[in-house]
Amino acid sequence: MLVPTLSFAYGEDFVPKWKSLIGVGHNYASMTRSNRDWWPNQLDLEILDQNARPGDPMDDDFDYAEAFESLDLDEVKADVEEAMTTSEEWWPADYGHYGPLFIRMAWHSAGTYRTHDGRGGASGGHQRLPPINSWPDNVNLDKARRVLWPVKQKYGRKLSWGDLIVLAGNVALESMGFETFGFAGGRIDDYRGDAAANWGPEEAWEETSAERFDEEGRLHETLGNTVMGLIYVNPEGPNGEPDPDASAENIRDTFSHMAMDDEETVALIAGGHTFGKVHGADSGDNLGPEPEAAPIEKQGLGWENEFGSGKGADTITSGIEGPWNTTPTTWDMGYVDNLLNYTWWPEKGPGGAWQWTTQDGELDDAAPGVEDPAEKEDVMMLTTDVALKRDPDFREVLERFQDDPEYFQETFAKAWYKLIHRDMGPPERFLGPEVPEETMLWQDPVPDTDYALIGDAEIADLKDEILDSDLSVSQLVKTAWASASTYRDSDKRGGANGARIRLEPQRSWEVNEPDDLESVLSTLEEIQADFNDARSDGTRVSLADLIVLGGNAAVEQAAADAGYDIDVPFEPGRTDASQDQTDVESFEALEPEADGFRNYRGDEAERPAEELLVDRADLLDLTVPEMTVLVGGLRALGATHGDDDLGVFTDRPETLTNDVFQTVLDMDYEWEQAAEDEEVYELRDRKTGEVDYRGTRVDLVFGSDARLRAVADVYASDDAEEQFVADFVDAWHAVMTNDRFDLE
Repeated sequence: MLVPTLSFAYGEDFVPKWKSLIGVGHNYASMTRSNRDWWPNQLDLEILDQNARPGDPMDDDFDYAEAFESLDLDEVKADVEEAMTTSEEWWPADYGHYGPLFIRMAWHSAGTYRTHDGRGGASGGHQRLPPINSWPDNVNLDKARRVLWPVKQKYGRKLSWGDLIVLAGNVALESMGFETFGFAGGRIDDYRGDAAANWGPEEAWEETSAERFDEEGRLHETLGNTVMGLIYVNPEGPNGEPDPDASAENIRDTFSHMAMDDEETVALIAGGHTFGKVHGADSGDNLGPEPEAAPIEKQGLGWENEFGSGKGADTITSGIEGPWNTTPTTWDMGYVDNLLNYTWWPEKGPGGAWQWTTQDGELDDAAPGVEDPAEKEDVMMLTTDVALKRDPDFREVLERFQDDPEYFQETFAKAWYKLIHRDMGPPERFLGPEVPEETMLWQDPVPDTDYALIGDAEIADLKDEILDSDLSVSQLVKTAWASASTYRDSDKRGGANGARIRLEPQRSWEVNEPDDLESVLSTLEEIQADFNDARSDGTRVSLADLIVLGGNAAVEQAAADAGYDIDVPFEPGRTDASQDQTDVESFEALEPEADGFRNYRGDEAERPAEELLVDRADLLDLTVPEMTVLVGGLRALGATHGDDDLGVFTDRPETLTNDVFQTVLDMDYEWEQAAEDEEVYELRDRKTGEVDYRGTRVDLVFGSDARLRAVADVYASDDAEEQFVADFVDAWHAVMTNDRFDLE
């Protein structure tokens, strides 16, 4: 049926809106209520379903990297340039050049990224999908993508929308005289909206609720924008008031959520606002519905404008009207000079929004019109622009740029490159001839291997030595998990490569049990040193490899103790990063507030533990069965935080059995919330009343949630233990190698 399909693709909230759009009646709507409509507290596993079913039209053997590398990038850029400088009658280009529009499109695609969970960003091409395609801040970007459609059509699957949108921004900058730092392809398109991203608590566009901010008034760390449906902040000022001081605070807050410092923030705003204009020829009341609410005959185009011609000089986008300088399609110092050299005064523009004009009208009628250069326009500024001048630290950066235009150019080039590539992970994933040779700190660099890698014989000897040490199965498993499970598929950061678990900040994270971790790492480092010192043939083992190998050896030992002879795959090649190669502040964002796989829940965690487990599983790119078998296996191995017995429902800990799920589903027991801790539950024998085990919500959910119980009862069956062990090893290996892009 169509409605469930839309629900799966875009989320449950989209279905009522879709029904309203096509005119589905009340009776039909009541017949098609989803499970989430009936039971809103049901655990949402949809984000893991996306990991299980790609949902794209490509062949199973399609290799996007190979397809992209077959492109002639110069030819592609020439085609983008032609589209950019050929004004279409149905949506004419400002000043005859779509460059500024393309820059805004690329910026708003990449600018959704936030460091907290790595979600958002240009990868996936989500700007063409709901909800982002219908955000108020993306008014008329639907036209920009339609202008680019002939280019996309020509190159098809060789060029994703995610790559094309970003490339168009780069070509636009170059077309208008700017020298970019580089471009990398490799963004694979999604074909449904991002169900995992949290855009905010509000129920209406362009609202700001108190829940968006913490007790200190700062934007909640999980969010990237201060207003629902905007990329960053309200350009008129907080709550629509022209307050530059408060606006500066919001700007610094939101840009810090992309790991941008003051200099990068000013460079991005000043560089981007060097080009183009904002549109507010009249009130936004003239605009029709956004793309997802537009009538079917509009074919995905939204915001139909009833003012004047509805386009060109009559365009309505932000509601603010005017260019920032007199040369809106040329890279120069006009924006910086205008902002610093003139006194700016707030006024209401023709669209009814707050904007700023030169106090004595020095720049009135100074800019060319978008259709006819003879039709002059006033140069204006946004409240967010004036904020850069008012804030002492931002102003210092502006003045430095004004004094040194080359430094401004270089800083903007690198900040723009960081903005549009931040969600792509390490540079070995980058594709194309324009990838810079330089690796930046924000790309989490690791050294190249300059030694011979260990082979099968050395691997076997090292596993024996690790197992002969004083380290337990649970210690080895927890250390390997702690190292590898930092990976986030959202932005390809983290993982075992680099062995950053031995560096700050990871070695001090509470979830990693620093004291015990230090003991494990010390033993593994001794084994590493002894091995490397004894080799004269240039063979070396990195600590990163040894940590994973130790976990693998422990899993094999635990499986053998359960009666199963199984090999955990191992591919050497990880290297050890240094502290200087690690941006401590940026890596703080990878610290989990909870890790249900280790039954850890930090004091700051607010959401239910089972929801946080699903979120962590999604970042690890796991499916529902993979999440299930990993939790059951890690519990059986005793890999719980603090060596607590919570969830270890077996009399044979550190043995890879299916005991945990058999216990969860055993009707000889009943659960009861513990009196001393509402997060803990006691498993009581129905006959004796004795407490045999203790668990958490993460453990109980595999018996209470229907879907998870359906998977758990497969693994709990008497004939399923061998499958359980094999599936655990497969899922374990997937987590251990999530960051091994060199193996793809």
